Amino acid sequence: MQNLTPTRGAVITGWGTALPNKVVTNDDLAATLDTSDDWISERTGIRERRIGGTTSGLAVEAGALALQRAGVDPSEIDLLVLATTTPDDQVPATSSKVQHELGLTCGAMDINAACSGFVYGLVTAHGFIANGCDKVLLIGAETLSRITDWSDRSTAILFADGAGAVVLESVDGPGQLLGWNLASMGGLRHILHAEIGGHLKMEGREVFRQAVVAMCESAEAALENAGVSASDVSLVVPHQANIRIIDAAMKRLGIPRSKAAEVIHRTGNTSSASIPLTLVDAIDHGRIAAGDILLLVGFGAGMTSASAVIRWGGHRP
Repeated sequence: MQNLTPTRGAVITGWGTALPNKVVTNDDLAATLDTSDDWISERTGIRERRIGGTTSGLAVEAGALALQRAGVDPSEIDLLVLATTTPDDQVPATSSKVQHELGLTCGAMDINAACSGFVYGLVTAHGFIANGCDKVLLIGAETLSRITDWSDRSTAILFADGAGAVVLESVDGPGQLLGWNLASMGGLRHILHAEIGGHLKMEGREVFRQAVVAMCESAEAALENAGVSASDVSLVVPHQANIRIIDAAMKRLGIPRSKAAEVIHRTGNTSSASIPLTLVDAIDHGRIAAGDILLLVGFGAGMTSASAVIRWGGHRP
């Protein structure tokens, strides 16, 4: 896949997150499941997760914070992109509800690429900006607790709710996005899926094996398209699915484990919300500086994978 070389790029100028108030710890789950805090944390890296709210409600909260941080009025947004696997309704798109609640007067659409959704949305937003949009609001939001079987230990310990958002604004020149890769292996869709009205079903071992491969192949392709090497990466912002997957992928990519950003211990797996939640946490903790090269990489049901290489910084017009 060849990357476009636009004369009009984009930079992230604002960000925000939202998490439900209800905290569910591993000990809480152990009260009803055959498990323990040690068992869950050792195998997944998760110690607690947030549960509650609606996808649109969390998206609105995160989106409003991102707009405030960017200093952008809702009337200035030209497009809303909402990445989610858990829409409020089958029809219409949840982005329409979010658009209304935020007071936006632009186009709005949902993207469902599972846990890769935010990076799919990031690449989509850059494409729209290259073709004329000035400001795009991108949100990843999920309420996975609604499609989780809380009696199934293999999935109940993993999934949670949350949202993260960024505002992208146009700039002259290539902007922040240096390279990207989007992929899907539809033949593997059966290893992690949920039927309409049903619960998530997962073949854990196969998901683990395929996730490491998909994550690394996508990341390597994006780095190559960006013209940079793994040694140039300042921080990896991976999908927060399982700490062991992150460990294995970092080792395979040849990037020091210390360069991986993490929030999984307190958020669990929030699918398309996990990368923006992790990105904002890294910003808040001073882990990202102007000029740093970031590798955002997601993988999920489908089986989808997506990576984006960005150089942090830049100035709004």
